[in-house]
Amino acid sequence: MKSYTRLAIASALLVSLVGCGKIEALFKDENKGPQVAVPAKADGSVQMLLPDFTQLVEREGPAVVNIQAVRSDNSQASSSSELPVPVPEDDPFYEFFRRYMPNPNQPPDPQPSESISFGSGFILSNDGYILTNAHVVAGGSQIKVMLTDKRELRAKLVGLDKRTDVAVLKVEAASLPTVKIGSPSQLKVGEWVAAIGAPFGFENTVTAGIVSAKGRSLPDESYVPFIQTDVAINPGNSGGPLFNLRGEVVGINSQIYSRSGGFMGISFAIPIDIAMKVAEQLKSSGKVSRGQLGVHIQEVTQELAQSFGLDRPRGALVVRVEPNGPASRAGIHIGDIILRLNGQTVDNSRDLPRMVGDQPPGTHIKLGVWRKGNEQNVDATLAELVTDQAAQPGEATPAVPQSFQFGKLGLTLAELTADDKQTLGLHGGLVVQKAQGVAAQAGLTSGDVIIGLNQTEITSIKTFERALASANGNIALLVRRQDSTLFVPLRLN
Repeated sequence: MKSYTRLAIASALLVSLVGCGKIEALFKDENKGPQVAVPAKADGSVQMLLPDFTQLVEREGPAVVNIQAVRSDNSQASSSSELPVPVPEDDPFYEFFRRYMPNPNQPPDPQPSESISFGSGFILSNDGYILTNAHVVAGGSQIKVMLTDKRELRAKLVGLDKRTDVAVLKVEAASLPTVKIGSPSQLKVGEWVAAIGAPFGFENTVTAGIVSAKGRSLPDESYVPFIQTDVAINPGNSGGPLFNLRGEVVGINSQIYSRSGGFMGISFAIPIDIAMKVAEQLKSSGKVSRGQLGVHIQEVTQELAQSFGLDRPRGALVVRVEPNGPASRAGIHIGDIILRLNGQTVDNSRDLPRMVGDQPPGTHIKLGVWRKGNEQNVDATLAELVTDQAAQPGEATPAVPQSFQFGKLGLTLAELTADDKQTLGLHGGLVVQKAQGVAAQAGLTSGDVIIGLNQTEITSIKTFERALASANGNIALLVRRQDSTLFVPLRLN
């Protein structure tokens, strides 16, 4: 019903344009691609025609490839002749089985089995470099690339980067068709885009839609500001190109949002400029090196901005500083809000990992930091980002000799014991024994450990009382909860 309605509207609009002599507004330019906008009406309303993707597909389609990655694993081969359990030597039938079924107690040798991962990709250079998703080829013992002319080529994995989900392959061939690389920064929300790939194995499938949003941040995907589209993407499309109407690749189709496993109208693509930076490093060294600052951060909400005296929510709030890391050596403190990096504005917390990761290890950077009502500059030298560090110990045990009640906050607190401090790796802190009222509404629960108030470290009840007295009604508690650290704002009025 939806597609019929859209077609009917487009047909009616086309008839209207023919009647008023404006059909010449629909034209094609070899350099700019199909133009679909029609001059606005006198009242300012915008008229649109559906775009024509035929030239784009004919020109760029041959540079899109299908990919098969074979993964080997070992599994037990089942057989009706296998014994359900080993035969003990004192069993009366042991001698019978020993003679006629050799090695009755030896488990069968594992038989190799294979699984195949299907995906898409596109050719970057005519000598055979191909870009795709890391999850398509990760763990593949054999990778095969199928071209639109039916050639099948064995591919070598040059390198992959799981943090951005980008991989580079190489096939031995020459004079291959290639794609043109576009600029995601010029991509506009509402702009038409198209994907070519092999959903569910149906090769050379074209789907189209619009850009729904830019700069999307997904859980555990701190290094990619995704392009969100409503282009139909399904299993097998992964790694394929996202084209603008000029036939330029602006992204790599990577993920979908789905509750059913199939397409539900929300797709995500990796911006091609980020993917190309990764690809260049993979081609030159086989791996990606990124800078690391050594901080854990969270988003600055309206309540937190008020608590720290910031004019509006912006920047990245530091909730943990890695010991002996670049931030620690530079003097970054818990509760600092990083507003700029080398003069570039950090609008929100998800910007900082990407901005730091774009810098190579050893780079000297200048941070603009909001600290206790003032902005100051901090110089730091980035280290190399390594694999994720082990999680910190869990929550503290609230068994302490004395409790302290803060009725206005709805908190019952106790100081950490010496064992708690050692377990958590803290100098001190207050464990929440009971949370109600304002504290409960803010999300505090029993077992949380308060280690800061606004930008003051909390090590004891006395430091908590002093910080509370000088807070002027705006309170943000720094809380350690199991493996996470975050600021929790409290509304006292």
